[in-house]
Amino acid sequence: MKKSELKSFIKEEIKSILREESTEQSIEQTKELTKAIQDLKKAKEEAGLSEEEEPSSDELKSTMGLAKAKEELALLTREMKSLARKYKEAEGEEKANIVADLKEKTKLKKELEAIIDKA
Repeated sequence: MKKSELKSFIKEEIKSILREESTEQSIEQTKELTKAIQDLKKAKEEAGLSEEEEPSSDELKSTMGLAKAKEELALLTREMKSLARKYKEAEGEEKANIVADLKEKTKLKKELEAIIDKA
């Protein structure tokens, strides 16, 4: 065998070995990925999720509305707690004003809670 023939033979042998290893690795990786995908599908089914289902624009709006309502409820609750602290220290007409303000805020709070409970 000539030197050039030997070089080309060695190159071809190396290429074939690398192809075999690469192919075996690819097959193994494909098996692992397939198993992972099946596990993911099974987990989604158990969780009640579906890949095809995307929220509609109405659902997105109601969700954003719900988030806003929750945020407003949290702010309102903080304001009411602050007013309750002021009520303890207040006297006379100021106390009556705080009571009236708390009554209005209580109505708003109940409305927001109803919106949140409805969703």
